[in-house]
Amino acid sequence: MDLEVRRRSSKQMLYISIVSMIMMFAGLTSAYVISRKREDWVSFDMPTALYISTALIVLSSIVYFFVKKAIANNNRSLTTVLLIGTILLGLGFVYFQIEGFSQLREAGLYFTGEGSVVSSSLLVAISFAHLLHVFAGLITLLVVLVKHLGGKYNSENTLGIELGGIFWHFVDILWIFLFLFFYFIT
Repeated sequence: MDLEVRRRSSKQMLYISIVSMIMMFAGLTSAYVISRKREDWVSFDMPTALYISTALIVLSSIVYFFVKKAIANNNRSLTTVLLIGTILLGLGFVYFQIEGFSQLREAGLYFTGEGSVVSSSLLVAISFAHLLHVFAGLITLLVVLVKHLGGKYNSENTLGIELGGIFWHFVDILWIFLFLFFYFIT
């Protein structure tokens, strides 16, 4: 198969997947907005850990931007360092998301059971759904790293790095949207 045809079809399939993910999160955030009209709605401040996680995922996207530049210049060692850096920042994002869930519990806001309220339950459910997509992104980045270490990518062949970047930047942008949504709507 011609490389350009493969590139286009791979990107189209990824974009179709991204559109379906956007639709899912649009439904989840719509449920959040509608639920705010309930009498038992409880407003609360966002956990501090979510601010840190947001900074980490934005930083990871910036680092990944330089991955593409490094491989375009056939700088394999810098590409490796930047890929590892992106993965570590992504893992930091996961850690602080989980810490944010803990901070909610410490504030008496639970996902389910006694003490749970609709607002905190939806925040955790939506954040957890996003976290699952971040795990998929981290697996993707690990695959990209392994293939890169195996010599697959260079300035002439960057498709896997491009696809990984599109997905990783998507989960970053999605979280920024969700974070701002929760910040202004909660």
